[in-house]
Amino acid sequence: MSSLKSIVASLTPERPVLIAGPTASGKSYLATEIASRFEGVVINADALQVYSDWRILTARPGKEDEARVPHELYGHVPGTQSYSVGDWLRDVVPMLNGAPPVIVGGTGLNFTALTEGLADIPETPNKIRLKANEKLESEGLSALVSEIDERTRGRIDIANPRRVQRAWEVLQSTGRGLASWQDDTGPAPLPLEDAQALVLSAPKSWLSPRIEQRLDLMLEEGVLEEARQNSDGWHEGLPSAKAIGATELIAMLNGDFDLPSAKEAIITQTRQYAKRQRSWFRARMKEWRWIEASDL
Repeated sequence: MSSLKSIVASLTPERPVLIAGPTASGKSYLATEIASRFEGVVINADALQVYSDWRILTARPGKEDEARVPHELYGHVPGTQSYSVGDWLRDVVPMLNGAPPVIVGGTGLNFTALTEGLADIPETPNKIRLKANEKLESEGLSALVSEIDERTRGRIDIANPRRVQRAWEVLQSTGRGLASWQDDTGPAPLPLEDAQALVLSAPKSWLSPRIEQRLDLMLEEGVLEEARQNSDGWHEGLPSAKAIGATELIAMLNGDFDLPSAKEAIITQTRQYAKRQRSWFRARMKEWRWIEASDL
């Protein structure tokens, strides 16, 4: 058993703290507690919490937490702008030069890039990205998967549209598969041995009720109003439209969904996402320190 007090006592403010975990597992709470006691800063490592237009839906830290300790790389990117792992790494590396931060999120690739390095892949031309969006919309995810090289297909989560589209775009724009680029990875900005790396273990039986409760809380906090504010000019090709629930909430406002159906769809997608996260962490974060989320 690892209580919050014992977890904090086992850490030192002299080295960065990394906290990974599935959605709704309480990692943002843990990060804020650690940063508060170390008088440090929390840095976001979640791929969707960077966007400015879905604060509630992406479960960004609340204003009270932001007032309690500094939070960086949250909501700093317009929802119309793509923001890659490479973009995140370029933003976060300069922040490692100050006081050791607490870096938290559920996007495993960000942590891999930080602790293992990232291949220097050229930026994807806009015309390739538009072509990928059109292909995904007209032909579906399987069409993109079928055109990815075999090595890359065996390495990525082929059920994740964002990862699949990225791999397809890299192959189309460079002529080399994503796996080939990854094998030419440069040095890690923050090697794992120089950090205190924690990953929260959150079994389905414990996490599922929390996912449902969090959605109810989002509704209380005004996520439907947030959706209304985003409805003008919204389309599924927007980078921030990948936020789980965005499509359903917009469809509900358009009369294509009722609230119970939208809630059911969002909960199902969130559970599926959490399952993929757990699988990824088990496969790629064996050397991290595992903590039971229920003990926090």
